[in-house]
Parts: sequence; structure tokens; C-alpha cells
Amino acid sequence: MCGRYSLTTDAATLAEHFQVLRPIRFQPSYNIAPSRKILNIVELDDGSRKAVNLFWGLVSSWAKDSKNSSHLINARMETIQEKPSFRSAFKHRRCLIPADGFYEWERRNGKQAFHIHRDDRQPFAFAGLWEQWQHEAETLYSCTIITTAANALMQPIHERMPVIISPEHYHDWLNKAVDAAHAYRLLDNPAYTHTVATPVGDWVNNPRHDDERCIAPI
Repeated sequence: MCGRYSLTTDAATLAEHFQVLRPIRFQPSYNIAPSRKILNIVELDDGSRKAVNLFWGLVSSWAKDSKNSSHLINARMETIQEKPSFRSAFKHRRCLIPADGFYEWERRNGKQAFHIHRDDRQPFAFAGLWEQWQHEAETLYSCTIITTAANALMQPIHERMPVIISPEHYHDWLNKAVDAAHAYRLLDNPAYTHTVATPVGDWVNNPRHDDERCIAPI
């Protein structure tokens, strides 16, 4: 799964990496948790990219209310084409969720936190889906992070990991005209090259803690 991550890269670097319309406005954080607005990259009809802030915890368009969104912070790659909560979003509303690291906890011999990041500390992108929920005068734009089975790096820590989209596949992932079968194949491309898992202290365990101590190696 992916329930906590970091994004402290400056806005100018993100704008260049994702080739988006400026400016990018977001709240940098060492400890991003669900149920808050997070930075997303979406593609407009003219092919340009835009940075938007969406609620992390997808609310399906047909949901009766928005109270259960915390249950949909992740979408399993294996079932996104069949599950009603994700099926339409996968076909029509794919997004990129910028990050520069994410956290996972190994549960053997206690609970050890790891910060998984590129060895050059550069940003990357989770595969995501977004949705619009509307009821009377209330409108909510929300998103979820797609996860898959752990690779060799992650298996000792956790059985699941977020899907990372390689930069060369950003366009195809975001492009609404790309058919679902091709988009689904992009989720199988390994994009964990030059990624390392660094053990960190228990400061990050509290989602209210948000400073450099969250990523400090031990």
C-alpha cells in the first residue's frame, strides 16, 4: 500500500520535470497523509499539463456521500479495470501524483519505518486516478494512488508498493485518447531504477510531525 509519502522538491523543479503550466502551488511536506489535498498532474484537452490539488481518498461519482473516502486512498492494479469505484476513472481520468519519497513499515521485530526514494533525491510520479463527486451544491475532486505487488527491493519491507510511472510514459498515461489496454501495460513497466530504501526513526510515525527528522537516516 501507500499511506504516507514526501514531496519537498521546489515548485520550479517540479514544473520543469512534469512540463506543466506554471505556476505550481502546493504545500511541501515531509509527511503527507491521506485526507488532505495533494498535488496532482492532469492533462487538458489541448494536450497541455496542469498542476491541481485534489483530496487524497477517492470518492466515486456515484457515492451517496463523501464520508468514506479514506477507504479509497489506494487502488489495486490487479482490479482497477473491474472494480466500479475505479473502472471509469481508469479509462478517462488518469493522473500523476508527484513525490520524492514514500514510507513503508517493516513489521518484523517491531515496526521499522523506511523512506523509499531515488538515490539522487529527484522527484518521480505515482500512477493515480482522479474523480469528481457532486451532490447538490457540493463538489469534491479526489484521487487515489495505484499499488501493485512488491518488487525485490520492497518485498522484505511490505507486500505492496505504489506504481511509479517512468517519465517517458507520462504522456501516454495522462492522454485520454490512449486506450485502457495500453494504459494498463504501463503499470507493469519497472520504474524503481536507482531507488533505495533508507531506514528512518520513529518521528515519522506521527502524521502531525512534518520536518527533516522524518527522513533522517538511522
